[in-house]
Amino acid sequence: MKKTLALTLSLLMVVVILAACGSNGKNNSSSGTNAGTATNAGTAAASPENEKQKRVALVLPEQIGVNPFFASMDEGFKRAGKDFNVEVKTIESTDPAAFEQNLRAAVADNYDLIITATFQAEDALNKVAPENPDKPFAIIDTIVDQPNVRSVVFREQEAAYLLGAAAGLSTKTNVVGAVVAMDTPLLKKYTSGFEQGLKNTNPDAKFLINYVGNFTDSAKGKELALLQYSQGADFVAGMSAVGDLGVFEAAKEKGLYASGQDIDRTELDPEHIVLSQLKGTDAVAYETVKAFANDQFDFTATDYGLKEKGVGLTFVTQDSKSALSPFVGEDAVTKVKAIADDIISGKIVVELPAAK
Repeated sequence: MKKTLALTLSLLMVVVILAACGSNGKNNSSSGTNAGTATNAGTAAASPENEKQKRVALVLPEQIGVNPFFASMDEGFKRAGKDFNVEVKTIESTDPAAFEQNLRAAVADNYDLIITATFQAEDALNKVAPENPDKPFAIIDTIVDQPNVRSVVFREQEAAYLLGAAAGLSTKTNVVGAVVAMDTPLLKKYTSGFEQGLKNTNPDAKFLINYVGNFTDSAKGKELALLQYSQGADFVAGMSAVGDLGVFEAAKEKGLYASGQDIDRTELDPEHIVLSQLKGTDAVAYETVKAFANDQFDFTATDYGLKEKGVGLTFVTQDSKSALSPFVGEDAVTKVKAIADDIISGKIVVELPAAK
């Protein structure tokens, strides 16, 4: 009897233990289901609004310094990074060799998009882009014909036409000049457009051109501007990047007039810097990052002119904080605004200089 009772108790203990194990197994299964839910929640957290942040590098062929072209581009680039939650980094170069190294370093750092600019970047990009066919690139202010490069250019000749037209209406000596960085196809768009606009409004005006030889020599820019003023010019257009600072100094020294480039330079000295030919490098850098962030990036060649508000002229297509100089005057501005409308409508076609 005692043995039977002991056996019965033993059997009951086994049943209890098995029941407990079965209960624990059910709890483990439930925990597994909850873990699966947590994993899905993690996937949801990585959904579009929280997906991996894109990284974009702007690799410049030279240092920004006081060059408004690059300074404006950098500003638009960084603003786009903030607006579209993109990690952005600007890399400046000291010389062409350093630029190619920086371009390759950006590839090695695996940036999702690499942007660069100007004809100074063409040779290096034509090497690096084909070596990295799966890496997207963009270049501003020139065209690189590679399947993984987006090229963004400007119709500078349209804004230069307006500047030349304004100069023709404003000059009192019938002599105007331009101090230009270099004799290149890009800068011929400036000088050719300027001359076409000048001849539109003042066919008898004389046009002087001198070349600095680079984009950074303000002393040479001043020397050439003084030369043109000595030849009777009362207005000199600065088309030499940093060299324009020398043009501005010469204008102030002689009590005459000048214009700047890319951004509104009249604010530096509105008495003598009376106009600025505008170029929206900030806008195109911003739009390039925006397109990439929104998955609308493609490898086309895109150009921006007066119609797209990519180029312009102070007081004509864009207001200025400066007061309009009496040297230019409201009458001239009104006439140049009408010319701008004719270019936008296609009534006036600004010819490109013949390729050599």
